[in-house]
Amino acid sequence: MNPSSPYKGKTGFKRIIHATHYSFSGFKTAFINEAAFRQIVFINLILIPASFFLHVSRIEQAMMVAVCLLALIVELFNSAIEAVVDRISLERHELSKNAKDMGSAAQFVALAIIFITWMMILLP
Repeated sequence: MNPSSPYKGKTGFKRIIHATHYSFSGFKTAFINEAAFRQIVFINLILIPASFFLHVSRIEQAMMVAVCLLALIVELFNSAIEAVVDRISLERHELSKNAKDMGSAAQFVALAIIFITWMMILLP
């Protein structure tokens, strides 16, 4: 067991079970508490199925799906950064603002990647 954390003691299959539970808990928390996460899920519920009906190669379709999922990953990290910053202190601080703004910028880039990828594939 890791002496620095009481949460690091699981190994083997039991660790996988616990990690899966924590992952689903994270998805649930993000969906309930983060409007931006819900919006990206909604976008993915439209774009990912739509990719199956477009006349694109399998590689192009994989890229279209991957960039959509990338935006979910970035939003999870962005929300995690915001939660940690808020946990430390709710008072305004320039470093807290910078951390939150950079997380938001990362999400902007992820959404731009979706737009650019889809346009490059769909426009002749």
